[in-house]
Amino acid sequence: MSLQAVNVDISDLLQANIPTNPARVTLFLFEVLEDPSTRNRPRIREPDKSNVRLRKPQLTLLLRYLVTPWSGSPDTDQRILGRITQLIYDESIISANDLHGTALEGTSETLKVVMSPLTLEERTRIWNAVHKPYRLSVTYEVRVVNIDSRTFTSTSRVSSREIHYGQMVEES
Repeated sequence: MSLQAVNVDISDLLQANIPTNPARVTLFLFEVLEDPSTRNRPRIREPDKSNVRLRKPQLTLLLRYLVTPWSGSPDTDQRILGRITQLIYDESIISANDLHGTALEGTSETLKVVMSPLTLEERTRIWNAVHKPYRLSVTYEVRVVNIDSRTFTSTSRVSSREIHYGQMVEES
């Protein structure tokens, strides 16, 4: 079987049967996490005519995907998975220009795709959760998906200030 004839589907893995002819690969989003390295950032100040808008910083997400080949042949599944890991390793940084037809197209966003190994027990839990027998698969993490906050406060700019100097005298 040619590896060029493989379909790639975004799947919830809950459908009854996944066809294996032609061979396919499913991408299953199984976990969405907040990126802990970006927590507690300060609010963003945006000039707005005579006021200043204070906006929460972007929510940054990590998306975890389970990538599974479905060919009907264990040998072909392994070859497909080998080619996928090679392709993702070679193209692990995805710029917004590569994401045609998405909300990210034309922005300065960059997504980083890295292998995110799970233990056999963790993978087994995922397969049990979707009521499917365990299959050969690999997990990847997509970092960092930014989501703008729609919450902001508007405040007026400081137009003047007074500073008073004085001397403190200690009384006994």
